[in-house]
Amino acid sequence: MKYEWRKQEKEFYTMKKQPKIVTIPKQRFMSLHGIGDPNGKDFNEKIQILYPASYGVKGAYKKYCLDKDVEFEDYVVFPLEGVWSLTTKGQQMDHLDKNEFEYDIMIRIPDFVPNELIQVSLDETRDKKNLSGISKIEIKEYPEMQVGQILHIGSYDDEPTSFEKIDELVGKEGKSRTSKIHREIYLSDARRVAPDKLKTVLRYQIK
Repeated sequence: MKYEWRKQEKEFYTMKKQPKIVTIPKQRFMSLHGIGDPNGKDFNEKIQILYPASYGVKGAYKKYCLDKDVEFEDYVVFPLEGVWSLTTKGQQMDHLDKNEFEYDIMIRIPDFVPNELIQVSLDETRDKKNLSGISKIEIKEYPEMQVGQILHIGSYDDEPTSFEKIDELVGKEGKSRTSKIHREIYLSDARRVAPDKLKTVLRYQIK
């Protein structure tokens, strides 16, 4: 059976354009840290590292399952995600400077993929694809958390309007945001989809 996140985890990845509060389970990611404008070369290079690495792990897992009795013998690679904040300098500025963005760009690894398979696969992909940047990948685990989230459709620059909708719901529920850090899950490929049709899940942790 193939694990498809759009089906098995519909609550977390596909929804209507209304904010809601959900509890996200513990999740594991391969992640690259960066600082700077996401429209720049450095950000794009990180994406070009993460996708081959993710498909390498997927391929290694399929081989691993050939002689084993498992519930899922394959899976659809998860969407790209970003955890976003600002540098100390950026937080002190009176305007948003995209060069002061601090982020972790990442792709999730399913829970059923064994830990010992991941690093071996990353090393193999690094050598096979000649991608030295794979060595900078960190495996990060995020604990279970309660979040406010919404499906944003449109340009990334228009996200504040959607965040205001989350803020309104969170306030009504008597909860509060834990920090200014937020997460974006990219359901659309910005290289192929018009800005006004981009689909992005926006999310931040609450308490």
